Amino acid sequence: MRRTEPEGHGPVRYGPPLPPDGLPVLPDLAAVLAKAATRAYGEPVGGGPALLDAACGYWERRGTPAGPGRIVAGPGAPALLLALTAALGGDVLVPRPCAAWWAPYARLLGRPVFHVATPAECGGVPDPFALLETVRRVRAEGGEPRLLVLSVADDPTATVAPPEVLHEAVEAAAGEGLHLVSDETWRDTLHDPHGTVLVSPAEMLPEQVTVVTDLAGALLPVGWPAAVARFPASAAGEGLHARVLDVLTALDARVAAPVAAAAAHALAEPEPVTARVAAAVRLHARVAEAVHATVVAAGAFALPPQAGRHLYADLGPLREALASHGVGDAQDLEDFLTARLGMPAPGGHRFGDDLGALRVRLSTGRLLGGTDAERTECLTSPTPLELPHVQRALILLRSVFDDLRDDAQRWEPPR
Repeated sequence: MRRTEPEGHGPVRYGPPLPPDGLPVLPDLAAVLAKAATRAYGEPVGGGPALLDAACGYWERRGTPAGPGRIVAGPGAPALLLALTAALGGDVLVPRPCAAWWAPYARLLGRPVFHVATPAECGGVPDPFALLETVRRVRAEGGEPRLLVLSVADDPTATVAPPEVLHEAVEAAAGEGLHLVSDETWRDTLHDPHGTVLVSPAEMLPEQVTVVTDLAGALLPVGWPAAVARFPASAAGEGLHARVLDVLTALDARVAAPVAAAAAHALAEPEPVTARVAAAVRLHARVAEAVHATVVAAGAFALPPQAGRHLYADLGPLREALASHGVGDAQDLEDFLTARLGMPAPGGHRFGDDLGALRVRLSTGRLLGGTDAERTECLTSPTPLELPHVQRALILLRSVFDDLRDDAQRWEPPR
């Protein structure tokens, strides 16, 4: 019998985590963390002065300055989004697909979550007409939409929303009185930083946008949870800041002191940190380009990845070939590709997409080797795709997708 609901078919509502970068910890950061490990006291809820001051500098350098009184730190972006959702109240709107961790926290609070279609050219932001129609429908049914979560540099699609597309979405949200949370976790991972224009919604609508950045996107290892939020410079923003601190205090959701020290160091962006970020972004961009070429050559569809260390593939054109392997939905596809690739390949249903759609997020970090030595070699090599361990991983990927392409061609009716 065909499945129509994702619940009950694996932990689809709670995961997967952010795509790992697959790289060894930067020694500079490890030294800072180790030095702070002797601290017996904890970091204050919301972040201590050093961490908040470093976050101020981080946003100052990106053209959106904010004082420490408008910034909060937490043990990862999910904790901050949970606190924001609790503080704002009302129903939550998110794009379809969206980051896997956005919707569960609203559901844990008993808040309805409504998915809104995205434009054809990118993910992460809602189509403005679909947003207006969804808001109208929710209100007509007695709901109270208050919060829109979006992402200019997106997980899972790895796209960057063009400024004009973002402006239309922000304008529609502002007209409906929605508060926006801009997830900017991946803003520092642009594959072509000189050729891609990234504009924060906070630059367009400064009084109605809270920015959340999980430092695991570019600055810290995924196992060191730390994130910062920047609130609007308005009376409403001050009130929201206070309510979020109340929620974090009730949860005792504080950044671990050693991690806070490393986060402050990373947010200050000394040369070793910026050099590692730049090298990691270049590496993942090259691997993502190779993965994208493989997916498209097999007859599947994927928008070219522009940020992050992942891409989002639609294998709908290969549906008949996949059906011959018992794959009928996204959960089947996840199981099929995970087994054959030897690495997690979460299906689109984990990102709020339709279970029946054959979509999957592929990560690049898993293709960089199995040891720290191999991964370090990827960072330092001028031709990382030619390294034997990377070649083996890419050959396996191509083999799996080439087999699906060949199966699809056998299923094509004769002309």
